[in-house]
Amino acid sequence: MKRRELLQHLASALPALALSPYAAAKAAATRVPMATGPFEPNWQSLSKYETPDWFRNAKFGIWAHWGPQCEPEHGDWYARGMYEEGSDHYKYHVAKYGHPSKFGFKDIIRRWKAERWNPDELVGLYKSAGAKYFVALANHHDNFDLYNSRYQPEWNSTKLGPGKDLIKGWHDAARKHGLRFGVSVHAAHAWNWYETAQGADKTGPLAGVPYDGRLTKADGRGQWWNGHDPQALYAQAHPLSKDGGSTDQRWAWGGGVVAPSKAYADKLYNRTVDLIDSYDPDLVYYDDTVLPLWPVSDVGSQLLAHMYNRSVAKRGKVDVVVNGKILDEVQRHSMVWDIERGQSPRIEPLPWQTCTCIGSWHYDRRIYDNKAYKSAQTVVHTLIDVVSKNGNLLLSVPVRGNGTIDEQERAIVEEIGRWTAANGEGIFDSRPWVLYGEGPVADDAAAPLSGPGFNEGKGRPFSGADIRFTSGKDAVYAFVMGWPEDGKVNIKAMRAGGDHLPKPVARVELVGGGALAFQQTADGLSVTLPQQRPALPYAFALRVA
Repeated sequence: MKRRELLQHLASALPALALSPYAAAKAAATRVPMATGPFEPNWQSLSKYETPDWFRNAKFGIWAHWGPQCEPEHGDWYARGMYEEGSDHYKYHVAKYGHPSKFGFKDIIRRWKAERWNPDELVGLYKSAGAKYFVALANHHDNFDLYNSRYQPEWNSTKLGPGKDLIKGWHDAARKHGLRFGVSVHAAHAWNWYETAQGADKTGPLAGVPYDGRLTKADGRGQWWNGHDPQALYAQAHPLSKDGGSTDQRWAWGGGVVAPSKAYADKLYNRTVDLIDSYDPDLVYYDDTVLPLWPVSDVGSQLLAHMYNRSVAKRGKVDVVVNGKILDEVQRHSMVWDIERGQSPRIEPLPWQTCTCIGSWHYDRRIYDNKAYKSAQTVVHTLIDVVSKNGNLLLSVPVRGNGTIDEQERAIVEEIGRWTAANGEGIFDSRPWVLYGEGPVADDAAAPLSGPGFNEGKGRPFSGADIRFTSGKDAVYAFVMGWPEDGKVNIKAMRAGGDHLPKPVARVELVGGGALAFQQTADGLSVTLPQQRPALPYAFALRVA
């Protein structure tokens, strides 16, 4: 049986994204219509998807993972951790803002103003760094929409906090600078992620006093949020999950998690269709196992089919990308697999993406104070390794609450830009070679993926003994991950009489430099480097033709 026939057979044997009677039900009348076209909301139909060339050519994107949780500048998952008594976030919150029964996350949103945000300047900086696409956070697990959301009208950035349509600002800047534009959607998890807000201190003077997670609209009389329903934000008018809302359930619904209500699922669907239709993104990143609310709802399959059908209707073809995590073989044919903070150990047969960050996903002042960001060298090494394996790198640069990035981050971005300007011809528009690389790191057993990824940094660091390959139109590129002390590079995979090159090597050049002396023997392609090192010698490219 051929590969495509096998995949279609497997797909037809699977349920249409739905493993429960609830999920198998048709979309309710409360949902806005799904775009119609050649794609149906089932795996057999969706697996006909093909990744567009623009994404395969782009290789590098930058992400603004920015929202109201950046206002405290205290790191990721603040809106959950501030309700966990005794946690780092909780202690910080009580000291700075007060007790979460009196000053909850809704009050953080009100305080967030993004007063120094300049999307045009930031996106221009990211373009100069070599980014070919830009992705903006549309909402996080905190359930606050960063756009003019018709279906989250009380809790969005045009009504509270900055008082601005942030997605429109990012969108307009990306289009101005000629970058493809994406959005990331994380709000499916609010249902159980916010369950800590239902709690109360177990000790101390406010023991037993409820946090603000179960407040209702009626409780707003005389408060600044009068007229706003906190449950439209917190979504906690339901029993606690059996596991207490454990983050172990963040990636897949099941175990002890209370299933989300149909109204919650329909609202998430409508909010996301509104986002797609209003801002016409080229890419949607779902921070979910497979798709939002999978497998307890058909929301995800509807959204995926809507995105593809809409693209066919408006662009004449499927010219868009949808990212999901922890995909099986059939699902990887239906969308683009994303690995969070991790890499594949091999050349993947289908395009994929790794997402990572130079610091914490949400801005953390402590990382700045400790000068603990990823270096440009680490980012460049990751980019090369990922591209050699048929992947893209989506890099988050944390944005401060006020809408700026700090000078340490700016220096890193600028250095990445200097490197891509000198070496980008072997990165952009490339394809994998027959091998992804050689050297000590390639010889090591790869650290296994954990859930959605998280194998980043678990292997030994790259050195001048490690080489990664890409293929261009007229040459193969060998990226050496450090300047060797003896000034020589030996590429075993390009030895004379080997299986990987169709003809003898005729020319070797240092990208950004000139022709180099070389010998092709039975032991490899031996290249003599110039005495003058490049400005950023931790990774350089050899053009082999």
